[in-house]
Amino acid sequence: MLAAFVCLASASSVWAQRTAAAEEAEFGPVVRTYLGYLRAEQEVVDDRASRHEVSPSYYRRNSNRIRALRQMALRIARETQNDFLPELYAVTRDELGTLFDPPPQPTTFRVGEVVDNTFRYLGSLRATESFYLFERLDVYEQAELMQRQQPQQPPNPTTAASAPDASTTDNAPRGNRPAATTRPRRVQIP
Repeated sequence: MLAAFVCLASASSVWAQRTAAAEEAEFGPVVRTYLGYLRAEQEVVDDRASRHEVSPSYYRRNSNRIRALRQMALRIARETQNDFLPELYAVTRDELGTLFDPPPQPTTFRVGEVVDNTFRYLGSLRATESFYLFERLDVYEQAELMQRQQPQQPPNPTTAASAPDASTTDNAPRGNRPAATTRPRRVQIP
């Protein structure tokens, strides 16, 4: 009986590995590498659990996090048909403080919304608890968002070609002169 159980367990393990390999064959090297990374992370969590180094709740949470990241990676890869994945994060409600200060309320999240000019909300996945998935924006996207949020100043109607007014002459009182603008000097190292 025990031998039959061991054979069945090893056969199901081999079948699962072949299924995962066949599923990953449709993707390019970047996506396959990320999926391999997640598989290795799951093996580490499994090993630590088998040695009783972690609690059952830690094991469940991290296994579910890895599963959520895998599902999101597969969804992005299939929707975009591109061999690229953004930097993905999966956090629970009580872990939102690790990404945001102060942590926002997850009920306010909308799919595709950018939070704190740093993360785009991708959605939530429910296992035994809800995981909120985010992608980190690259530095160019972050800079563009911050630039758009700055108030636009109207162009200055006076130009350098116009005649100087009385406030710029040396006879004008010091309080009426505009502040001098200087540019930093280039530092030359001897």
